[in-house]
Amino acid sequence: MSEGAGPGPTAARAAHRAAGVGAEGPAAGAAPRGRPRDAAVGRKVVETVLRLIGDGAALADLSIEGIAREAGVGKATVYRRWPGKDALLLDVLAEIDVPADRDLTGPLGFRGASFRDDLYVAVESMRRRGLAKRDSAMLRSMLGQMQNNPVLWRKYHDTVIAKRRAALRRVLEHGIAIGAVRPELGSDLDLLVDFVAGTMMTRGAFREGAALDADLSDRVVDLILHGIAPPIPAAEPPPGCPDPG
Repeated sequence: MSEGAGPGPTAARAAHRAAGVGAEGPAAGAAPRGRPRDAAVGRKVVETVLRLIGDGAALADLSIEGIAREAGVGKATVYRRWPGKDALLLDVLAEIDVPADRDLTGPLGFRGASFRDDLYVAVESMRRRGLAKRDSAMLRSMLGQMQNNPVLWRKYHDTVIAKRRAALRRVLEHGIAIGAVRPELGSDLDLLVDFVAGTMMTRGAFREGAALDADLSDRVVDLILHGIAPPIPAAEPPPGCPDPG
């Protein structure tokens, strides 16, 4: 399709079905009313959004009214679960942007036998997430479209990204506390988080053809812990002085 061409029939139908009045409904934080929520209904709504996006609907074309109609539920039913479209889309994104470390025991941070183990888990989680984004066209599409919505993109950063950074920050604070990380580095933990995350984030997000091999996390962690400077050789005793060793 040429760059100036309009959406194809499938995308147009999906966008038309999902279009609605555009009102975002009750204010965030409103207390839920009525019968207890049915988890199956919420799941059905999320799956409906995924189907519409898979059919080619743009995020900007979706509305609560259109989504509810496609899911076969009332608009009020959707608003009882999400205060507006942005909140719903963040949950939909969470459905496909999974932590990618479910087989690694415990929550992110303090799950290994050593600081190196904890740091490895943090870096390995980033590697797996990078692979998931490369493999999921829908995830790439959603993230790309979200960047055109500054409010939604900021909410994504303030929730999903901030939580991941906080987890890595706790790992590094623990490393400082037990003497595994130089204490002066704690004066700028944001910089330290960026330093630890930078290599994997660059490979996963900005270098499309760069390998994300299974042993990459081990190599990155070793590089973080040992640095790039050669070891400092032992000082040679001055001439004529006995070797203390």
